[in-house]
Amino acid sequence: MHVDLGSSLDATPGVSRESLERLDGQVATAHERIETGRDNHEHGYEALNLPSTVDLDAIRTAVAPFDDAAAVLTVGIGGSALGAATFADALAGPNDPDAYFLDNVDPEHVSRLLDALPLDRTVVNVVSRSGTTAETLANFLVVRDAMADADVDWTDRTFVTTGESGNLRSLAEKHDLPSLSVPDGVPGRFSALSTVGLAVAAIQGHDLEAIRAGAADAADGLSGSLFETPAYAYGATTYALAGRGAVTNAVMPYAERLETFAEWFAQLWAESLGKDGLGQTPARALGATDQHSQLQLYRAGPRDKLVTLVRPRDYADRTIPETDLDGLSYLGGSSLGDLLDAEFEATEASLVESGVPAVRVEIDAVDERSLGSLLYEMEAACVLYGELAAVSTFTQPAVEWGKNAARGLLGGGDFEEADAVDERTSLVVE
Repeated sequence: MHVDLGSSLDATPGVSRESLERLDGQVATAHERIETGRDNHEHGYEALNLPSTVDLDAIRTAVAPFDDAAAVLTVGIGGSALGAATFADALAGPNDPDAYFLDNVDPEHVSRLLDALPLDRTVVNVVSRSGTTAETLANFLVVRDAMADADVDWTDRTFVTTGESGNLRSLAEKHDLPSLSVPDGVPGRFSALSTVGLAVAAIQGHDLEAIRAGAADAADGLSGSLFETPAYAYGATTYALAGRGAVTNAVMPYAERLETFAEWFAQLWAESLGKDGLGQTPARALGATDQHSQLQLYRAGPRDKLVTLVRPRDYADRTIPETDLDGLSYLGGSSLGDLLDAEFEATEASLVESGVPAVRVEIDAVDERSLGSLLYEMEAACVLYGELAAVSTFTQPAVEWGKNAARGLLGGGDFEEADAVDERTSLVVE
């Protein structure tokens, strides 16, 4: 990952080189804490050890029975799906099994997807650390029922990724299903580089060693200075800008294949850092599409935003044909890549001209090694931000509150959070 902070230095809000130099001492202290957490395999910090701890052979063994798959359906939610979806959407080729994700319980969407899938050639990956996630298990029960209706033996087409105990583990043992263990000490949103995120990539035939190598390169590059570590440069700068009022971080990839990466980033950033009235709200945009919509707000709206521009340095290009149409001849003979690069540069310049802070993040290419590095470094950036802000990066109490409320409403236990639903004030206009 290559990070250019230049477009954030003289913005409003912005940071200066001098303020970053002062902050660098805090970065060094935070880095020591992170390294201690990694060395001691502490909860959360263990995620940054995944390049050396993930068992790629176990992943290959679990998915080996499904080498005939035409499609892979992951049933999970949040971190149980977004990492795998990021790799699938970024890397999938025309001959790879199609990847689908049931990460919502919208009944119409679930029904449409199951009606469209070739269930006899679909492998189902059910992902839940606890084995009790209501949305995941509900969707799995529906998938299993659809397979039965299609005269497909679900036990021949299913593997699970779960903890050492719980409903899914018991199910796997009862039916002798292939299974993977989620790593200890790794919150779901930090699990993309583990069994949770890599099983789908394995089924699609992607290079797991290259993904791990990219992450390992990033891990080896962590140092105690933001001026030497791209991950820390990004984490420290976003933290500093948030403290100066840039409380929204609009992540804008200039590659269609990285659009899901922005979704993965949004969960990582929001769930990890939104604590105690602090944090930075992630927004998702796509270049050049959203230059024609959201950029208006970024330039001319409230001065509370940072824009993170993401792009690969190398990509397959396509020539624009020559034309004699009035006013369009300048396009002929150039390429779509030239146009996209011009749009990127113009967007960054327009933000600078209007005083809006921007950070440029570039990767070498949208390939396995670069993605492994990108996801690892964004996780490290998030952990650093959490250390600097003194928030509990690896917990999610607000999320747990909502889970308890929903479970109580469905009769899954006696949860006081469910009582708040009946106490809600309403003002109905019909």
